[in-house]
Amino acid sequence: MKFDKKEAVKKAMLLYAVTDRAWVGERTLYEQVEECLKGGATLVQIREKGLSHEAFVAEAKDIVALCHSYGVLCVINDDVQACLESGADGVHVGQDDMEAGDVRALLGEDKIIGVSAHSVEEAQLAEKHGADYLGVGAVHATGTKTDASPLTWQDIKNITQSVSIPTTAIGGIKLDNMLELKGTGVAGVAIVSGIFAAADIEAATKALLAQAERLVEV
Repeated sequence: MKFDKKEAVKKAMLLYAVTDRAWVGERTLYEQVEECLKGGATLVQIREKGLSHEAFVAEAKDIVALCHSYGVLCVINDDVQACLESGADGVHVGQDDMEAGDVRALLGEDKIIGVSAHSVEEAQLAEKHGADYLGVGAVHATGTKTDASPLTWQDIKNITQSVSIPTTAIGGIKLDNMLELKGTGVAGVAIVSGIFAAADIEAATKALLAQAERLVEV
């Protein structure tokens, strides 16, 4: 996909869907991702911890192609090599993963790099090293990241105000608590279980998207 990266990344932050195989059930992950794309997800991150490299890349190629058919960006969690092999638009790395500058050296300027940030210091360092966006959290305690300490509203605002790149909030965000983030300056929200654990993923995604639009409206 050819795009103005800076503008595309900011728009993509609005409703950022992060996959989790835990709720696949009778559907495939591909089918679940398509449901969230139909519901209006603005970016998909493929997060896989249990697959072999070959299986991950094969699945990622299919999901990347699916996202692109909807005009949506797709990034890979953590795995730079899988990003290069699958044709994904970029990589998201945590504080314990490869540093953003090293990722940029491997991926080149055109790919998107997202970095998890839990403080102003981490946020500014990530931007300095070439991150295109930040994932800021955890906003609430969450079963997906049991070791993440929740940030306050002021913490999140301080982080967003300390950088010029867009931020998406993550961690236990649901339909009924999302608007608590209003005024923090985040460009959107990243959701895992609120999308992929839903019985009707398309409907859940539509509702979350509408709420995210209310969150970021000025």
